[in-house]
Amino acid sequence: MEIPGVPRDGAQARGCERLIYPARCCGALQTLTNPPPRSLRSQRPAPPPRQPRTMRSPPAAAAAAASLLLAALLLVAPPLGESESPKGKHKPLRQREVVDVYNGMCLQGPGGVPGRDGNPGINGIPGTPGIPGRDGLKGEKGECMRESIEESWTPNFKQCSWSALNYGIDLGKIAECTFTKMRSNSALRVLFSGSLRLKCKNACCQRWYFTFNGAECSGPLPIEAIIYLDQGSPELNSTINIHRTSSVEGLCEGISAGLVDVAIWVGTCADYPRGDASTGWNSVSRIIIEELPK
Repeated sequence: MEIPGVPRDGAQARGCERLIYPARCCGALQTLTNPPPRSLRSQRPAPPPRQPRTMRSPPAAAAAAASLLLAALLLVAPPLGESESPKGKHKPLRQREVVDVYNGMCLQGPGGVPGRDGNPGINGIPGTPGIPGRDGLKGEKGECMRESIEESWTPNFKQCSWSALNYGIDLGKIAECTFTKMRSNSALRVLFSGSLRLKCKNACCQRWYFTFNGAECSGPLPIEAIIYLDQGSPELNSTINIHRTSSVEGLCEGISAGLVDVAIWVGTCADYPRGDASTGWNSVSRIIIEELPK
């Protein structure tokens, strides 16, 4: 009789491997399907010597109980070749029950020790280049920057001097110095240094100033200096007569490149009478002109 899940007569051990039972269970099932002859059944083996009792773990005790139950059932099962009696009709059912019971008693063993980590793998093949990104947002409009290449600046200056002008005019040009201006976008720095004097019995005022090609500076304002005298000395019935070294200095812009006539003049102040003026008495007088970058 064929029992589901149990190999037929003459089946190899690998047939049992397809069952869900462990190897020790398969050996017992082969014994179930091929029982020993009757002559051997009556020969019961001698009981083994008693072993000292040891504490078994619950899985081992259950496996031992299942083995004993399976051995007892195998002793009473008839061989497959004999005819079945009316009472023997229930034997295939009992054998199937034995297999089911034994199958339930085969417990799973404890888990194994975890394996060690494997060796690191080799680097993979480089990936393909990605898809180019999309264009970014339009930036804000920038400021226009104009680069200017400046030439190296060469100093340009001149000095005109007089040992003793002793010029006693009250109105007019005192001295003049010609200068060559190299650039139109530059400025001229001018300086007059010399002794100045003004005298009068009553209040008076005199003005010394520069001109460029006959005109006073307009960029931004005229370059000038004044002397004002209130009155003389009534007690001594005389006037004050003091000569002092003074200077007239300033910067003038807006003058074109080329020859420039720079002159120092003397004149009157607005709304005041003129007095007795003197320039360059008994000393050196000079005009200094220098071109400067803006």
